[in-house]
Amino acid sequence: MENFWRAVIILSAYIAAAHSLQCRQCPVGIFGACFFGSDLTCNNATESCYRGEAQFNATGSITLHIRGCLDSDLCGKTLTGTIFGAGYTSSFQCCTTDLCNGATSVQLPLTVILCAAILSSLWGTWEL
Repeated sequence: MENFWRAVIILSAYIAAAHSLQCRQCPVGIFGACFFGSDLTCNNATESCYRGEAQFNATGSITLHIRGCLDSDLCGKTLTGTIFGAGYTSSFQCCTTDLCNGATSVQLPLTVILCAAILSSLWGTWEL
């Protein structure tokens, strides 16, 4: 019986290690829309799903939204820095369940909406 419980414990450890966190990845998001989004499996047990925002100090009004896997040590932190001389502030909020950072992709629907807008503007300029 002791061997049975030992096998159950070892098997449980393997199953827990094999389950990796699934997160939504969004490398570029602006105005609430995620471009080129996909699902991502985090690499190790110390990572969490996150939603992040980066705001450039010069513009102030444009905020980029990013999502993916992040080392849990950075969760809840706000970082500042510069890229090519432009200052930025970024913050990260984390969660730890599969796809909890749920960003949806708008690749095809955005294209369809833009084409429809262009066609409707052209339609109004044609005379019958």
